Amino acid sequence: MDIPPPPHGQLPYRPWPGPYSPYSRPPVNGFAIASLVFGIFCFVPAVGLVLGLVGLAQIKKKGERGKGLAIAGSILSVVGIVLLVLSVATGAARDFAEGFKDAARESRYSGDGFPVDKGGCFDAPDGEIDSMKYTGQVDEVPCSGKHDGEVFASFRVTNKEYPGEDAMIDLAESKCTDLQWAYVMDTWADFDGAQIYYFMPDRTTWRHGDRHGTCIFGAMDPEEPLEGSMRSDATTLDADQLAYVKADRAVDEVYMDAPATERFEDDLEGHKKWAARVDKALAEQARQLRAHDWPTGTQKHIDKLVAEIEKGRKEWAKAAEASDADTFNKHYVAGFQKMGDKSAVPARRSLHLGTTSPRDATPWDGPETGLDEDHGEGGDSEAV
Repeated sequence: MDIPPPPHGQLPYRPWPGPYSPYSRPPVNGFAIASLVFGIFCFVPAVGLVLGLVGLAQIKKKGERGKGLAIAGSILSVVGIVLLVLSVATGAARDFAEGFKDAARESRYSGDGFPVDKGGCFDAPDGEIDSMKYTGQVDEVPCSGKHDGEVFASFRVTNKEYPGEDAMIDLAESKCTDLQWAYVMDTWADFDGAQIYYFMPDRTTWRHGDRHGTCIFGAMDPEEPLEGSMRSDATTLDADQLAYVKADRAVDEVYMDAPATERFEDDLEGHKKWAARVDKALAEQARQLRAHDWPTGTQKHIDKLVAEIEKGRKEWAKAAEASDADTFNKHYVAGFQKMGDKSAVPARRSLHLGTTSPRDATPWDGPETGLDEDHGEGGDSEAV
């Protein structure tokens, strides 16, 4: 049967010859888009160029859109390649990378606390800890060798708002003074040439989230760095050493807590109460020394030390009952001389502990002499 011709003025229907109909625009080629992105932001210039060339080939084959994007991306990528080659040749890329690392390091240390952990040692620029501008300037080094500082404690500042510089200094001095004795349990440790430094948040680092306080033993003289770790706690002492230093601490903490008045007669009652506490602390020291099972070579020295401590206790007990300042002073001096420091040296030597007493050869006569001098802390704390 013959097909009738179409009505006047109409053409016969024919399918659209291309892959897309005239009623839907062809999509933009994905490779062309990616090429432009890589070209603009210079992620990897060579990749942008390759993506552009692939995009142009697919656009020609599939009839997709995006030819201009692919060309622009390719051109930008070529420019990026040229710049990259020039920067490598001139060293600019290396300088940029180092600068980026330094900036990242400074930012990290400003918000996350001191970069050296507790028990670690470091060197500071020119050996001067108090001249450091930011914590990223430190270089961590082994504690066994020479170093400018040793981190002995850290703590978190819990204030809701920045309390001010003076409050931060007061907090650091209080915390670091207390925390040092958890790190250096042996009160006969050698602090010669060292003093306490600390790092605290300032107003700027506080805004970036810094809430870390760090306590440091640092060299007093940049020309005379510290050498060897000062740490003496359960991580470094054996069972016998630990038992001995704990017994020592029983009396040293009380002895150092003397009344603040300079002369005995200005606060005789306060000094008498203190003498009674020293007597009690000496009794506890002797008890702990008797209770421990010491090595054979140490036991004879411990026995002599305990005997000396008991003699000293009698003098401290008399000082606690003194009727006047002169009587107090008489028994105080005698009690001090019998606190066992001389007898302690052989015992300490047998346990491989320090043998230099923090009390020297004369009694401590009050705050004018100072705990820093008598106990070897090396001077006032420094705020960094």
